[in-house]
Amino acid sequence: MKLPFLTFALAASVAVAQQSVPPPKGEPTNAAEAATQKAADERKLDEAYQAWVAKLPPDQQAWEQVLQANLGNFYLPIHKREKVAGKSNAWDFVQDDPKLPRVLLIGDSVSRGYTQATRKALAGKANVHRAPENCGPTANGLKKLDVWLGDGHWDVIHFNFGIHDRATPLADYSQRLEQLVERMQKTGAKVIWASTTPIPDDPAKKQTAESIVERNTAAAEVMKKHGVATDDLFAAITPHLAEMQNPHDVHYNATGYDFLGQQVGSSIEAALKR
Repeated sequence: MKLPFLTFALAASVAVAQQSVPPPKGEPTNAAEAATQKAADERKLDEAYQAWVAKLPPDQQAWEQVLQANLGNFYLPIHKREKVAGKSNAWDFVQDDPKLPRVLLIGDSVSRGYTQATRKALAGKANVHRAPENCGPTANGLKKLDVWLGDGHWDVIHFNFGIHDRATPLADYSQRLEQLVERMQKTGAKVIWASTTPIPDDPAKKQTAESIVERNTAAAEVMKKHGVATDDLFAAITPHLAEMQNPHDVHYNATGYDFLGQQVGSSIEAALKR
């Protein structure tokens, strides 16, 4: 009869001991402290980033200012952490070689993912820039395109809108694409449309694989009407989704982005030769 009592007493003493153990030094104990710690971490990161920016030449500082104004609350902290850590990313400042053509990539996070692989594929052949944000849907493109185009001359513009437009009515999607194409063609650049890469069915996110097929079909009509070349990323990547696309996700692993970057690079190089 004593064993149950001893067991209970031992359990109680352990529980009391656990309650009396203070949290690790510096670890938040409630939501308010966690918020305070997060704000302090953000200030520390920003201070380190601003110190890094202060050492840059004026043209690179100007580019960082553009990124600060456009990357947004999700991508800007990521960019800051990578720059403070000395890492390269899709939004690196591109120092143009004046002897090479200038290329602009416009697109969402999938485009961001293949940007560096595209630069590698076109090393020594083109100066590859990208728009200073996740370009999102066509509605955002109409608002921000002039910012993305900037003041420089472009030889090739490779662009895509689709995943963020999966719920946009097809008529609106086509109309916005037409406006974007017409504006890009006015730059004198060779314009390339990248078909939108596949997405999985996901009822929780209200997304269907068919929505991308429908939008690629609509986009193909717009591009045909305006004489815009197509880089068919959808067809290129589809046979490799099992090994290249992240499970239950629209994004890709490193192998997938390398594959897409090679495809994009080949498409741009072909356009430059025409």
